[in-house]
Amino acid sequence: MVFRNFTVRLRPEIITFVFISLSAFGLAAEHPVIGSPQAGSHTADEREARAQNFVKEKLQFWQKRLNLGKWEINAQLVRSTSLKPKTLGNIHWDASTMQATIDVQSSYDYKLPFQEMLDDMEFTVVHELVHLQLSSLPRSEASRSAEEHAVNEITQALLNLAKR
Repeated sequence: MVFRNFTVRLRPEIITFVFISLSAFGLAAEHPVIGSPQAGSHTADEREARAQNFVKEKLQFWQKRLNLGKWEINAQLVRSTSLKPKTLGNIHWDASTMQATIDVQSSYDYKLPFQEMLDDMEFTVVHELVHLQLSSLPRSEASRSAEEHAVNEITQALLNLAKR
């Protein structure tokens, strides 16, 4: 799930793991450029279709970059009523079958300009993929907030590096 604006101290071993993992993700690959039409020039249904295509392209790109090629991962746009409050997406996975589904908030529920919405959707896709990449680590309710913070920081770092 995507939560933002958490302040949590991370243990040094988690930070070390994250930076070693990031170096293994092949961050030198080219980042695809997607056209960014203005929201006002499209109907709500056209905006949703463009957003769905964008999310699928970003999923393919980031799944490859994060070395999750063995996974069968699908992404779908869902209405905000299908998500937990104050979240923009989520991921459900089954490690035994290596299948996962990412839900991303639908364009119908965004109030942002089109390009900002797409950027936010990409953040959500990467965020959920980072959760999947870290899924083998021990988890607990006590570590949930720290994990969200770490995933947000990793996601932002990956997106920043991709724009270089």
